[in-house]
Order: sequence, then structure tokens, then C-alpha cells
Amino acid sequence: MQNEMSTAQGRKILLIEDDQVISEEIVENLTTRGHQVTFTSSGQQGLSLARSRGFELMIIDRGLPELDGLSIIKCLRAEKITTPALFLSALGEVGNRVDGLEAGGDDYLPKPFHMFELAARAEALLRRAAPVQETLLRLGDMELDLLHRQARRGERDIDLLPREFKLLEYLMRHAGQTVTRAMLLEEVWNYKFAVETNLVDVHMSKLRHKIDGPGEEKRLLSVRGVGFMLQAA
Repeated sequence: MQNEMSTAQGRKILLIEDDQVISEEIVENLTTRGHQVTFTSSGQQGLSLARSRGFELMIIDRGLPELDGLSIIKCLRAEKITTPALFLSALGEVGNRVDGLEAGGDDYLPKPFHMFELAARAEALLRRAAPVQETLLRLGDMELDLLHRQARRGERDIDLLPREFKLLEYLMRHAGQTVTRAMLLEEVWNYKFAVETNLVDVHMSKLRHKIDGPGEEKRLLSVRGVGFMLQAA
């Protein structure tokens, strides 16, 4: 069984748990906190999903029927997949916990447990694994300060509205690549469905006039029939 519940924001979590009641409580709790949870009750399917490397945390029941949690983690660690893993288990003795940690787990929570403790442990593992975020993006003579929400090109400041700032950030992170209108609608406006609108073109026109000043090399290009590209110097 597999069920995926997502939100626009949040971290990607894989839950492998064969107890329906517990799994539903965990999914509800973590999605309420804004995380994206993919759930499966199958150890084999869980291993396959974990190999996609698309998750930032795994929560795994140790006592799965067809492929137990220890075996899943041992396989992943042997394949150099280092996604943090939190074991859940009815086996709570010290020796059992040591086995889980030695197999490659990062934390071990015996059953029964309080849901707030699971959430706290999950958040702690996510914080520990979080990469250092860039706070300053540069592209040629363009600079975007994500911390102070400031944009510059050469010696001049660029006054951007919040949506324009987010749009330029996305373009700078994908500099030299053609991005489609659909990509921008999904990533900048969080539209998860196709929509007929000139929203992107209107904002892109305004942004172009702000970042490409008189006498400056044109950076923001239209790619006919496809989308847009922010080219490097």
C-alpha cells in the first residue's frame, strides 16, 4: 500500500510502517506540520522508494513482515545512501536500540510512543541534515542578497516586489537554462495544475525592465515558444 500526501512547503519524508493506525496518525501529524509524506506498508517498496534519493528523512518500522527495517537500512548504507533514518520498534531494550544504530539508523523510538516525541525527533534529524543555505547569489554583475532581500546590478540597486524577487531568485538558480511558463507557475506561484494565464509574461516584462537597464547587456531573454532564460555574462 502506498499513499502520498503533499503540501507546497515542507521536507520530504518517507514512512515505511505496516501498522495502519500508527501510520495514519504519523502521516496526519507530519503533514499538519507542513511536511510532504510518502507512505508505504511494504518493506520492498520502501527500499525501492528510498533508493530514489528524493527524501530528506526516513521513518522505518523495524518489524516489517517481508523485509525488516534493519535489512532496509543495511542495504541503503551499503549503497552509500545516507538519508537520516528514525527506527520505530516494539523492541525497546538497550540491545535492540544498539542493533538499530549499528545497522545505520540515526535514532530509535520504541513503541508505544507519543506523537509529539516522534515529531520532535524527526524535526531534530531534519535540522541536523539540513544543508547550509546560500544567502548571496551572483551572476556576472548581478547580485541577489537573500538575507536582506536586496538586488543589485553593477553599482545600482534594483527595487523588486516580493514576487519579482522570488522570480529572479529562481532564474538565477537556473541561469543559462530555459525555464518554461509551467515551471515558473509551479515553482514561483505554487500552481500545481495547468492554467491559462499571462501572469508569467506580465511579471517577466516588468522584471526585464528592472534588471536590463539602458545601455546594459540584455540578460533576461525570451525563448520563442518555450519560455525564458537568464543568461550569464
